[in-house]
Amino acid sequence: MNLSELRYVVALAHERHFGRAAAACFVSQPTLSVAVKKLEQELGVVLFERASHEVRVTPAGERVVEKAQQALEAVQSVRQVASAESDQLAGPLRIGAIYTIGPYLFPDLIPNLNERAPKMPLIVEENYTAALAEKLKQGDLDVIVISLPFDEPNILTLPLYEEPFVILLPASHPLTARKTLRCKNLEDETILMLGAGHCFRDQVIEACPACAPKATRESNPVYTAEGSSLETIRHMVASGMGLTVLPCTAAGADRYSQRLLAIRRFSNPSPCRVVALAWRATFPRPKVIDVVKNAIAASQLSCIRPKVRKTRKPSASKR
Repeated sequence: MNLSELRYVVALAHERHFGRAAAACFVSQPTLSVAVKKLEQELGVVLFERASHEVRVTPAGERVVEKAQQALEAVQSVRQVASAESDQLAGPLRIGAIYTIGPYLFPDLIPNLNERAPKMPLIVEENYTAALAEKLKQGDLDVIVISLPFDEPNILTLPLYEEPFVILLPASHPLTARKTLRCKNLEDETILMLGAGHCFRDQVIEACPACAPKATRESNPVYTAEGSSLETIRHMVASGMGLTVLPCTAAGADRYSQRLLAIRRFSNPSPCRVVALAWRATFPRPKVIDVVKNAIAASQLSCIRPKVRKTRKPSASKR
């Protein structure tokens, strides 16, 4: 067993295709295939099911791939420790964020990080929570910004701030006469929401059941419309299509005049979410986490409430 073989099995588990895995490792397909078969024979277990157009990881393979990923990260960490001149803040950082956080955090976070770590360029991705979690576990991302709860094996989390939800509505809507609103005030309104797959949609429905999708009926014209992004939903609200519930950082009405949009807070207790950093417990650049945390703390997110907590330990590996 050698490091090359471990890299090959991790790549194959990720790509699920011998050709793509070989290309990712910069070797020929026969070289990778022979190395994987050799490792299987050495271990005495089948790591992958081979089909004509797809490769599937066996249950034993999943456990081996997990340990192989940890071993490769451990080797990377050893190399950094062994180098007296190593700089954890030098080299690219692969950072991801969910769709409802990234567009509102990155404009402040990126210059703040550049100021603190000028030799650390960013590879930025926005995606769904499930996709970011998978890429984090596979080592394709180094750190992600997500909304709690987030419970994954061998992953550390650090709560950053609490973000209240607010209501965005057309400026001419009768509900703007109220200074604050309750969930029950939205029962007879057209609610605009993100589509299925967005964790923020689920959080809104949990916090405000009156916002849950409603069937369209002639006797009850109230319904819930869907948008592909918070920005799309903002445009729909400005057009008079309906109301929406947004995280406060996404609610700014600066792109439209006040005659089109109005923002109202919920009456106490106001629904909210907790935004957190997540990274692998074996991530070999711990100084990066501190720098990212401080850069986010310095961001101009006026409506949030900083949340100081200890780093949450990873749960045990799921078997």
